[in-house]
Amino acid sequence: MKKVLPIIAIALFTINSIAQTARVQVIHNSADAAAAEVDVYINSDLAIDDFAFRTATPFLDLPAGVEINIGIAPGNSTDVGDVLLTVPVTLTENEKYIVVADGIVSPTGYNPAPPLSLQVFPMAREMAMDPTNVDVLVHHGSTDAPTVDVVETGIGAGTVVDNISYTEFQGYLELPTEDYILDITDETGTVTVARYQAPLATLGLDGAALTVLASGFLDPSQNSNGPAFGLYVASPLGGALLALPSVPLGISEFDSSAFALYPNPASERVNISASGIDLSQYSIAVSDMLGRIVIKTEINIDGMIDISNLSEGIYNLTVLDGNKILINKKFVKN
Repeated sequence: MKKVLPIIAIALFTINSIAQTARVQVIHNSADAAAAEVDVYINSDLAIDDFAFRTATPFLDLPAGVEINIGIAPGNSTDVGDVLLTVPVTLTENEKYIVVADGIVSPTGYNPAPPLSLQVFPMAREMAMDPTNVDVLVHHGSTDAPTVDVVETGIGAGTVVDNISYTEFQGYLELPTEDYILDITDETGTVTVARYQAPLATLGLDGAALTVLASGFLDPSQNSNGPAFGLYVASPLGGALLALPSVPLGISEFDSSAFALYPNPASERVNISASGIDLSQYSIAVSDMLGRIVIKTEINIDGMIDISNLSEGIYNLTVLDGNKILINKKFVKN
C-alpha cells in the first residue's frame, strides 16, 4: 500500500535515543518519468516509501552531529542495495534544512539530462520571521530552463530574484502579505517567459514560510513529453505541492486582435504588423524555448524579420518599447 508520509522514526531510532537532532524537509522535484515515485533510505533503512513527484515531507527529526547517508532508490526497491544516489550529510544540532531532489535518472529521452542530485539548503524556516510577512525560499529545479530573473509586476516591487540558475536557491524573501504577479524573465530581464499569480493575501498566508520551486520542463517535446514548467509551492506541513496559477502574457497598448505575425510556420522570414501602430519605433527579441535570445533588432519599416539562420523549432517573438514588454507571440521555424 502506498504510504504518503514518512516512516522514519519507528524503524531507525526514537527521539529518546537521539542525543542531537536537526529538522529536515525533503521535496521530490525530479520530473523524470522513471522517478515518478522513489524510495528514500536513511543509512540502510527505508525512510520514505513511494515518494511521489511534486510532494514534500513535513519537517522531520533526524540525527545530528554524525554522518548519515541519504539514498534515493526506485519506488519498487527492496533494500538499500537498489539506491541510485547516495549523499552523505552531517547535520548540525537544532538546525533546519530543506533537501530537494532534482535531475534526470533515465539514460535517454531528456535534453539536457543533468543527473539526479540532492540540493541542501541550511537555515530553513518553518514560519516567517515576522508574523505579518510571508517568507519565501526560491529554488530553480527545472533542468531545461535557463538562468532567469523573477520580476514582481503586480504591486511594482520589481526584480525580487536576480540570475538564479538550475539547482540554486535564492535565500528567503521576507515579503509583506500581498497578492503578487511574478514574471519569469530571461537573465537580462527583457524577455518574459511566463507569468504567475502569487495570491499570498487572498490565501491568508500571514506568518507562513514557503518554498517556491521552478519545476517541470520548459520544452516537454525534448523531454519525453514530461510535465510542463511551472512554479510550485511546498508548505512546511508537507503534502502535494501547490501550483501557482499561470497568467497569460498580455499586451499593453497593442490590441492583440490587430496584431499579426505571418507566415506561421515560416522558413526564411516572418512579418509583423499592427493596425494603426508605427512598429518602427519599437524593437523585437526572438528567443528559443530555453529562453536564449537568438535575434534582437529594431523593427524596420516593412516589419520583416529575417529568420533564415535559425534552426528548426518553436520561438517566442517579443515586441519591446525600450525594456518594456508589449506583446509576445510564438512562431514555428521550418
